[in-house]
Amino acid sequence: MKPVSLVEGKAVALRRSDVDTDQIIPSEWLKRVERTGFGLGLFSEWREDAAFVLNQPQHQGASILVAGPRFGTGSSREHAVWALMDYGFGAIISSAFGDIFRNNSSKQGLVIVQLSAELVEQLQGIIEQSPQTPVLVDVRHLTVEVPEFDWSQPFAMDSMTQERLLQGWDDIGLTLRQSDSIDAYERTHASHALTATLRD
Repeated sequence: MKPVSLVEGKAVALRRSDVDTDQIIPSEWLKRVERTGFGLGLFSEWREDAAFVLNQPQHQGASILVAGPRFGTGSSREHAVWALMDYGFGAIISSAFGDIFRNNSSKQGLVIVQLSAELVEQLQGIIEQSPQTPVLVDVRHLTVEVPEFDWSQPFAMDSMTQERLLQGWDDIGLTLRQSDSIDAYERTHASHALTATLRD
């Protein structure tokens, strides 16, 4: 995955709580074998409603989603993360997340920001008041900022997840960091296996 140090752009407020992974990407989309194109299925049932927030022209091109509480609950499906990222979102802000969704996001490079419900409400209000205002999610300094409104808040993130995002390490990348140790083990293992074979 690509390193992520800053997500900057327009934000959109999704004022819905308990949004589960089936609502993020409905099950009929899970038949696809590719990992691309899932953005078309993002919130697809809701997007049939012309009044749905993502259908509004002022929110086109948004890269940050500011959601209601308990976002990403439900079943474990990486497709939810793929859909959000394929649509163009680089960061999701909420007061609470599903644990599996949070874990899947960190492995794909989607930045998860947890703020208090009060701060999320404040940020949603700013976005709705001024949809074109840039929002900055700084992974290096762990802050969310809206410079035009002089609004800035810190957020917490465990050091391993932060390092994964900054370095662009997915699970394969983390494994490859140990390539010297793996090679040494393989050489030793191969030597033991050969010795055992010769003894037999």
